[in-house]
Amino acid sequence: MEIVFIMSKEHETLPKAEIEAVLMAEGVPFNIKKQYEGVIILEIADSYLDALQDVGNRLSYTHELCRMLTETDKIHLKSDIKKVEWNAIIKKDYAVRIKRLDKTDKFDTSPVEWDVGGIINSMVKGAKVNLKDPTNFFRLIYIDGKILITERLFRIDKKHFYNLKPHKRPFFYPGSMSPKLARCMVNLTRITKGETVLDPFCGTGGILIEAGIMGALVVGVDIDERMVEGTKNNLEYCGITNHKIFQEDARKIELPYKVNAIATDPPYGISASTGGEESKNLYTGALIKMQELLIEEGNLCMATPHYMDIHGLINGTNFEIIEQHHIRMHKSLTRVITLLKKTALKH
Repeated sequence: MEIVFIMSKEHETLPKAEIEAVLMAEGVPFNIKKQYEGVIILEIADSYLDALQDVGNRLSYTHELCRMLTETDKIHLKSDIKKVEWNAIIKKDYAVRIKRLDKTDKFDTSPVEWDVGGIINSMVKGAKVNLKDPTNFFRLIYIDGKILITERLFRIDKKHFYNLKPHKRPFFYPGSMSPKLARCMVNLTRITKGETVLDPFCGTGGILIEAGIMGALVVGVDIDERMVEGTKNNLEYCGITNHKIFQEDARKIELPYKVNAIATDPPYGISASTGGEESKNLYTGALIKMQELLIEEGNLCMATPHYMDIHGLINGTNFEIIEQHHIRMHKSLTRVITLLKKTALKH
């Protein structure tokens, strides 16, 4: 089957990278069939249909997962709609909605939705239109001169990301990462339920919250006691009780076990008088310790400012860069999200 992912356009590369990472983490093989701006179509075996529910539950930079029924264009839309086996798909009631992803293709979608809905109604005995909560939701995607006729399988609930914005949690501190990006960073590590995620600069616990919601065991460390207590409060508020949070310098963390993945957003702590030397020393020491704490072939996802030379920082470690994503924060700062893998010992 072909699965259509309607992606967020908030970032150019993160949505696709997150989709691939989550599919890998959930053990769902895939092949990329086609990609447009805001849409990617993947070939996935029918036997993995149920697994897509778990995939959808994890994603942050995706809006919808849909199953492709057929592809057409404006000229052949009505005739191709009639070729679909609607009787085999529709169980009770349905809705038809259009999504226009062509910036230049502007038209009133309502008449087309009514026309398509009418054709379906004439072909399926007893089926009724239900615009509020339909059993079957059909999404027509207008993109690049084509119309993708799909059935929506999953819609990502954005309420979570709104309700858990940093300032809405019990403990807040300026500069905290958004839940959406925190979720994405955890996803990029390919973590799975029951595995352990470490954040050695946990701050207010945003990354750990997202990892905990996914079912990971979370370990958080911060040098500031206020952050440690704040993270505990925030985790408890989100119903995450299986955690280990303690105060320590990230360069001196000791654990009786190795963790499966690390996701972290270290403080920048830049002082003009030091030219960034303080942060560089902190990052270098922390990376050495993270290498020690992470399992072999484990992944580390880390956010850094653009002026920090990540290639130089990992020199001499067993980390190698897998992928990088640049997020422009404002005129003078770009945040770089880097995925690193701990490889075999270097000789």
